[in-house]
Amino acid sequence: MKKIWLVAIGVALLLAVVGVSGCGPGGTTLSGGTIKLQGSLDNQQQGIWVNGEGKVTAVPDVAILSLGIEAQGASVAEAKAQAAEAMEQVMTALAGEGVAEKDIQTRYYNIQRVTRWDNDKEQEVVIGYRVTNTVTAKIREIEKAGAVIDAVAAAGGDLTRIDSIGFTIDDPSGYYEEARQIAVADAEAKAKQLADVAGVELGKPTYISESSYVPGPIYRQDMVEKAAGAPAVETPISPGEMEITLNVQLAYAID
Repeated sequence: MKKIWLVAIGVALLLAVVGVSGCGPGGTTLSGGTIKLQGSLDNQQQGIWVNGEGKVTAVPDVAILSLGIEAQGASVAEAKAQAAEAMEQVMTALAGEGVAEKDIQTRYYNIQRVTRWDNDKEQEVVIGYRVTNTVTAKIREIEKAGAVIDAVAAAGGDLTRIDSIGFTIDDPSGYYEEARQIAVADAEAKAKQLADVAGVELGKPTYISESSYVPGPIYRQDMVEKAAGAPAVETPISPGEMEITLNVQLAYAID
């Protein structure tokens, strides 16, 4: 009886293997439990593939000013009160120079202990507390950047901290369009040259992709000392130029 069961199990396994050896869906052939993919696995790129680059220069039209207040007192309450009063004066100065409330954003707020090493006690002792409040202000009238710095420095007094100033473009879409045209023309010229060298006819584009790069605000750290007090003349600001780069990749058919 046991032999009969063993024979039956063997036949069932054989039928299962034969069944697996048939054709699976989608043109997949299964043989002996090993999957063999029928059809082309050729993923090589066909045609002529080229990259193109377009660069345009633009004059920034927005200044990003990073500024704040740093106050220190014997207690947290004292330091906070000093910082709050000075920051309120700074906000009033920004508004007076035409900086909209929506263009002012708090970026950092910190309260920390100030300590020193006590040689007699051989340990750190707390000597006060420092409050730091930093904001970024977007100055849309970039020609007023120097006046804004002067107003802020005067309003905050010795508690004023100006970390940096950066420059950017509020709406770079028009520059992107110009850079895109340059990039595509650059790619097309390369493709035509390759086709001529290879002795083939260049067909129509079959694939196009792009990647762009516009630098973030270009920050300059040299404004801190100039803004430490209220200068007699307006702080000079020069936004300079920035470069917008756009890259494209095109594939052309070969006729």
